[in-house]
Amino acid sequence: MRTFDLSPLMRSTVGFDHLNRLLDSALTSDGAAAYPPYNIEKLSEDDYRITMAVAGFAPDELTITVQEGTLVLAGKAVEEEAERSFLHRGIAKRAFERRFELADTIQVGDAKFENGLLEIELRRVIPDHKKPRNISIRSGESQMKTIESDAA
Repeated sequence: MRTFDLSPLMRSTVGFDHLNRLLDSALTSDGAAAYPPYNIEKLSEDDYRITMAVAGFAPDELTITVQEGTLVLAGKAVEEEAERSFLHRGIAKRAFERRFELADTIQVGDAKFENGLLEIELRRVIPDHKKPRNISIRSGESQMKTIESDAA
């Protein structure tokens, strides 16, 4: 297994420590990360959808949490009261937790559960201060405004 040392990059950047965690989690994925299966769709320029196959789970056995730029989808099956005997158990109903790192501009919208699929709507919302804006160019004839300070 390869490991990457990102410390040279971290010396000249501020506030990007999450990239180290993100790369580390991507490189150390295991087989458990394949359950439950999911899709990430790009619906339009600013709209996305995560669809997760959660066969056997009821909506009240699933939780969706957003905290500090991380979307956490978790499922924990409720213990069945009746004792059942299976000859073959192919529908996995084991507990899971799946995390998605979200960009600062992504907002989580509605969630829908239908036919064993959990769908979460995501939307990119760019704040006004991050949108491109045009700066007017003055000619040399116009007087530049200066800020006067009281420190003398």
